[in-house]
Amino acid sequence: MQRIHNHNLIDRSEWDMIIIGGGATGLGTALDAASRGLKTLLIEQADFAKGTSSRSTKLVHGGVRYLAQGDIALVKHALKERGLMQKNAAHLVHKEEFIIPCYDWFSVAKYLIGLKLYDWLAGRFSFGTSKYFSKKETLNIMPGIKEKGLKGAIRYFDGRFDDARLAINIAQTAAEQGAKLVNYMKVTNLIKDGNTVKGISATDCITNESYSFYGKVIINATGVFVDDILKMNDSKAKTTVRPSQGVHIVLKKEFLNSNSALMIPKTSDGRVLFAVQWHDHLLVGTTDTPLNEHSLEPRALKEETNFILNTAGTYFKTKPTETDILSVFSGLRPLAAPSDSNPNSTKEISRDHKLMVSAKGLITITGGKWTTYRRMAEETVDLAIKEGGLNFTACPTEKLPIHGCQNNTGDSYLNIYGSDRNAIEKLMLENPQLKEKLHPNFPHTQAEVVWSVRNEMAETVEDILSRRMRILIIDAVAAIEMSSTVAAIMAKETGATKQWEEEQVKSFTKLAEGYTYKTKSKVEEQAALAV
Repeated sequence: MQRIHNHNLIDRSEWDMIIIGGGATGLGTALDAASRGLKTLLIEQADFAKGTSSRSTKLVHGGVRYLAQGDIALVKHALKERGLMQKNAAHLVHKEEFIIPCYDWFSVAKYLIGLKLYDWLAGRFSFGTSKYFSKKETLNIMPGIKEKGLKGAIRYFDGRFDDARLAINIAQTAAEQGAKLVNYMKVTNLIKDGNTVKGISATDCITNESYSFYGKVIINATGVFVDDILKMNDSKAKTTVRPSQGVHIVLKKEFLNSNSALMIPKTSDGRVLFAVQWHDHLLVGTTDTPLNEHSLEPRALKEETNFILNTAGTYFKTKPTETDILSVFSGLRPLAAPSDSNPNSTKEISRDHKLMVSAKGLITITGGKWTTYRRMAEETVDLAIKEGGLNFTACPTEKLPIHGCQNNTGDSYLNIYGSDRNAIEKLMLENPQLKEKLHPNFPHTQAEVVWSVRNEMAETVEDILSRRMRILIIDAVAAIEMSSTVAAIMAKETGATKQWEEEQVKSFTKLAEGYTYKTKSKVEEQAALAV
């Protein structure tokens, strides 16, 4: 099968650092390492940010819920990183006003006091000041909220971003710093010399070519897949990660009818739910369901989507139903495995990251969240330098702009490309056909497909429609309708065959159908297995 980007990995010399995993943590580590002058290779079994890192709630935040749990240090570190992300990726990370509706006066006092502490902890990285709004003011800001019993609301500020777009831009920045990054390359084994890990064996998932790469330090940054790598080193290794599923649904923005985001601080099961305006739609989530297995394409359970619909329905004036869901997507959080005494608990598990030397030459990084990706990367590279006997150089990423960092004026949807916007507009000037829209309900044009193939390492139709553009997780049916056009543009750009086009459309359609509302209950799944 054809690979669009020839990665030229014939260089078999030793790398300083080999990173397994192309999510937020792995990409951040590659950028950190390369920016310190280390010879860096990153490989990812699918596309960059294919898994958890493209399926977040789209929040850049200090963690209000962690504040409630008393984890002050974690919140303070995250608030600083939130500020750095907004500065270094200004085209993708934006301040967002959040509204917490209060239906009793105790809640008003509790949340206002807590969020004033949140503001104080942010210090010079503050995004804005928390404030109480009266019932009338709240309904002016968020007319879609339930009015009955409303006492008022607390306003606070956090960040909103596009996770997959940021991942791609971090990958580009790492490459600009000298790192080599390859998607669709799967690790099949670790290369060992006695008890020391010396390298990796890997297979190109597109061409089926096999490679061996040697490195002074190997970084296992594979999220929910970390135990798969650890078991390559030691088949009897104890499980370190338990996946927890977070589900989101996407609705039309009119359900909230507000430019602000909604935070529901306590749901029926004691968790937090958000409704965030994102790409002209409303994203609502998330859940926290412990699972016993992991996959690249997790699917929502009906109980999870029902929970989101029911919870949102108690706060929205107009209750959303199953038929209103435009897309449903799931992500798996790599949480530290719980104790044997309470195997189904996810509330007890730390959301902070864990860094460990798994074997001589092998370092594993797990947990954490998008907001703290840069700090996690810095700690990982510091440890890798120590363990690998590499030359130490101070981390420069606090002040290193991410590719595309630029605040464009106006409200063009192309602003999400930051400084690359001009180059995409130039493509349309040079070839007017590229101005044509891909779908009547979305502003995206053919030029973006060409740009992503040439400059953003996109290999498949899914890469384009799920992570370069975000259509799949916004409106799955519209994504299916776009797929044949996108495949044709990609084929023309790369010289791929008609057979490649047809295979791409077929495989994407099958995958995208899993994002339409066809979730199963546990009972239905068990019944299907019994047949």
